[in-house]
Amino acid sequence: MIPLKDDTARERVPLLNYLIIAINVAVFSRELALGEEVEGFVARFGLVPHTMTVGISDGFSVDQHLLPWVTHMFIHGGWLHLLGNLWFLHIFGDNVEDRLGRFRFLVLFFSGGLVAGLAQIISGPGDATPMVGASGAISAVVGAYLVLYPRARILTLLPIFVLFYFVRIPAFIFIGLWFGLQLLYGYTSLLAQSPGGVAWWAHVGGFAAGLVLALLLRSGTIPRPRLELARGRMNVLRGRKNG
Repeated sequence: MIPLKDDTARERVPLLNYLIIAINVAVFSRELALGEEVEGFVARFGLVPHTMTVGISDGFSVDQHLLPWVTHMFIHGGWLHLLGNLWFLHIFGDNVEDRLGRFRFLVLFFSGGLVAGLAQIISGPGDATPMVGASGAISAVVGAYLVLYPRARILTLLPIFVLFYFVRIPAFIFIGLWFGLQLLYGYTSLLAQSPGGVAWWAHVGGFAAGLVLALLLRSGTIPRPRLELARGRMNVLRGRKNG
């Protein structure tokens, strides 16, 4: 399932959301420019569970044990990794920032990213593979969207074999299915004792943090109205065309 747009209106330009997207693109451009040296860059600024657990016994270092908690959120492992994360942030982040305001959105994003990193470390404390990507923090944004706009509709591209369908799915169903997959893959990675290159438990931890933070931060905020999505799309709940 690929979300294309939602029907939630916003009143303010999501400057902070755009800034986070721009920083991620700029950092990825730097990664591309490094060539073969990028592995050292990722090892230095990625979040390494082994370094944060076993390695810390050799002595605490700001560069090794503090800075990566933030920097790992802006490093990506490839074009698909980057584009997938930033697309989700583009779809869900603008409305969350608009509802919460910039300061509370910033608290949500970075707090969610920190909890996501912690969840991944707990799931595999001895893993020496650097964890990189904004997906944990973005999962917190998705969790917050679910709290703030559970009945919003998400225009979704749904590929079935060789056919593609456009369906309008309520946010609580779309996000619920997405989160269910993260739990399934996370549980499978534990059984296989291998993360498979994806930090599934960071997604789970970030999402859970987003739910809690949104409940705490939404006080005093005003819900935005819903917009009318393009007509003639199939409604996934009613199974019919809307005229």
